[in-house]
Amino acid sequence: MSFATITVIIIAAIIVLGAIFFAAIYNRLITLRNRYFNAYSQIDVQLKRRHDLIPNLVEAVKGYMTHERETLEKVIQARNTAAGLLATTDPRSSSAITSLAGAEGQLVGALNQLFAVRENYPNLKADQNAARLMEELESTENRVAFARQAYNDDVMLYNTDRQKFPNVLLAGSFGFGEASLFQIENAGDRDLVQVKF
Repeated sequence: MSFATITVIIIAAIIVLGAIFFAAIYNRLITLRNRYFNAYSQIDVQLKRRHDLIPNLVEAVKGYMTHERETLEKVIQARNTAAGLLATTDPRSSSAITSLAGAEGQLVGALNQLFAVRENYPNLKADQNAARLMEELESTENRVAFARQAYNDDVMLYNTDRQKFPNVLLAGSFGFGEASLFQIENAGDRDLVQVKF
């Protein structure tokens, strides 16, 4: 074989190996991005379930809580805001995820107020329909928490992989932007509700 032929074979091998290397990075980033999209879909399902339960719960407690109209209105308003954002949120948009997390934090705060106020109404505590709805809502809250944890774990894996060298050199040019965690932005939403008897 001539020197020119060997040079062409070596250059071709380098190009093929480089293409395989870049394809492997691209495929790994696609896999991780799809994992966090799927994890977001799981949050979406659980939040939709929560949003569907809230109007039923409000109707069940409305008759008992005539003096707590403001609390019920806060729950309804927070639910409507969160449901509206959920319907339009794109998991690729950091600002949309942050807005949705903030709206969900406000909804959780309003629900916590509702649960706290419930303690002042013995007839409401005894109502089986309201108790069942609150139990379903509490169960859904646990599901939401697990879904958020899975989402945040997948986002962390994706972000870590896209920041590694040499992936960081390719991620931006292939359109792999940083993903946002689903976290509570308002520190006050982390506080426990004080129940007074």
